[in-house]
Amino acid sequence: MTRSVFRFLSRQPETVEIADQNYLLRLPRYSDYRQWYQLRSDSRAFLEPWEPTWRTDEMTESAFRGRVVRNEQEYASGQAVPLFLFHKPGEVLLGGLTIGHIRRGAGQNCMIGYWMGARHAGKGHMFAALRLAIPYIFSTLELHRIEAACIPDNSRSIRLLEKAGFEREGYLRQYLRINGQWRDHLLFSLLSDDALPNRNMPL
Repeated sequence: MTRSVFRFLSRQPETVEIADQNYLLRLPRYSDYRQWYQLRSDSRAFLEPWEPTWRTDEMTESAFRGRVVRNEQEYASGQAVPLFLFHKPGEVLLGGLTIGHIRRGAGQNCMIGYWMGARHAGKGHMFAALRLAIPYIFSTLELHRIEAACIPDNSRSIRLLEKAGFEREGYLRQYLRINGQWRDHLLFSLLSDDALPNRNMPL
């Protein structure tokens, strides 16, 4: 590991919470299972076209507990920051946002991915989540570049990324196996020194 990785891990807190008056991003907990199960189950038809094929045990409590353990390990090692998005008050689960594939050294970049429950989609919640996550990535994680990829016909995700200031960079052929098929993706990026038109807008 490079010196920057040691420096990051040495000050890594045991958990992370990013919040404003309306939203909370935090690491998943065992106690989130019931909310997660209900939201993912209700949203299955909405989410499946944009995600890897769901495993047969996808929705079991044991699989969820294993996911929480892996999330904690990835966060502790500095590889990823997997977050759930909640609406306040009451911590109503809306979806998730993962800061993954964190690369240090000369790269100083990451890849973000996200999902939203069907009944909460199209209401600005994920844009609010990005408004919280982006400063955390650039200031706390001290990364220089954020990447995001989405399927070309996912117009909702494209609009979200462009609204958040991401620039379209390229076309990735058969980039990820989504819902059982290798799918092309569009590549977007945001740099720490990009001039964002919405950066100073109130949340």
